[in-house]
Amino acid sequence: MSRIVRGGLIQCANAVNDESVAVSEIQARALEAHLPMIEDAGRRGVQILCLQEIFNGPYFCPSQALRWYDAAEPVPGPTTELMQGLAKKYGMALVVPVYERESAGVYYNTAAVIDADGRYLGKYRKNHIPQCNPGFWEKFYFKPGNLGYPVFRTQFATVGVYICYDRHFPEGARALGLKGAEIVFNPSATVAGLSEHLWKLEQPAHAVANGYFLGAINRVGTEAPWNIGEFYGQSYFVDPRGKFLVTASRDRSELVMADMDMEVIEEVRRVWQFYRDRRPDSYSDLTAEK
Repeated sequence: MSRIVRGGLIQCANAVNDESVAVSEIQARALEAHLPMIEDAGRRGVQILCLQEIFNGPYFCPSQALRWYDAAEPVPGPTTELMQGLAKKYGMALVVPVYERESAGVYYNTAAVIDADGRYLGKYRKNHIPQCNPGFWEKFYFKPGNLGYPVFRTQFATVGVYICYDRHFPEGARALGLKGAEIVFNPSATVAGLSEHLWKLEQPAHAVANGYFLGAINRVGTEAPWNIGEFYGQSYFVDPRGKFLVTASRDRSELVMADMDMEVIEEVRRVWQFYRDRRPDSYSDLTAEK
C-alpha cells in the first residue's frame, strides 16, 4: 500500500533591503512575509514543510559586519517555539533554518526540525562552510557543524537536512541515506552565474545515488546593499529516480508542493542495489589526511 507524504518548500524574497533598518526589524518583517505562506501550507495539507536557508532575514554573508551577529538566537529559542505552535496547529512537521547562537561568540548555520505535534526533534548544523568569491564569507559568521549528519523521525517520514554549500559534498548525502533518510531537504541561498548550471545536476544525482526523495530550496530576488546577483529560486522536489516532481519559478515568492510515494524508495533500491554493493572497506582514502 502506498504511503503518500505531501511535502512543501517555501522560497521567498527578502522583505527589507535597507542596511539602515535595525536587524531585529528586518527579521520581524521577514517572518511576517513567511507566516501567510506557512499557514497556507498547513491549510493545503502539507505534512512536512521546509523553509529557505536563514529564512528570517537576508543572506548577509557577502559582508563581514558585526551587526549581523545580532540575528543569531538559541535553538531551540524564540523562532523555534513560534514554529512549534504552528506545527501543532496544522499537524505539519517543519524544517526551520535559522542563525544559531550557542554561546557568546559561537554561532552556527542551523536548521531546527519540529514534528507535527509541535515537538522539537533536534537540529542540524551546516558542516561545510564556504569562504570564497563572490561574496560568500561564511566563516566570518559560522563555525562548522559538530553534530554530524542526524536524521529525524517525523510522524510522516524520516528526514535529513543538508544546507546550501553542503550539497557539493556527496559524502554527507550518503551518510544521511545510510542513516535511513527518506526525504532530504537542502535549504539554500545561491545566485545566478555561480551555481545555476549545477542546481539541477547535483541534487538529483544525490537522490539517485542514495535512493531517496530530495527537496531543494533557493530564495528569490536581489538583496541590497550587497547585490551579489539574482537568487534564482527554482525550488524543487525530485524522486529517487531523479525525476522532477515540481519546480518553482525563478523570480516569485511561492509555496511549492509535491505528493511523494515512499514506496518508490523500495522499488528503486530493489533495482539499483547501491547500498548492497558499496565497498566501505575500500574507501579509506576518503578520510586519509593529505
